[in-house]
Amino acid sequence: MTHRVYKYIELTGTSNASIEDAAQTALARASQTMRGIDWMEVKDVRARVENGKIDHWQVMLKVAFALDE
Repeated sequence: MTHRVYKYIELTGTSNASIEDAAQTALARASQTMRGIDWMEVKDVRARVENGKIDHWQVMLKVAFALDE
């Protein structure tokens, strides 16, 4: 494997459907303007509760991309 240098950013995705959908939302949007995304890590998960039920998911991600060679 070649040596690489990564930069990472933190993103927050949201969804009414699920944690996975919230993460996919953030990654899909980031992929529109970033290239070389190699990995991501879930840093935090939050949920908004309304009337005793989860109403909205919020997922904070650490997303890494390789710097151009």
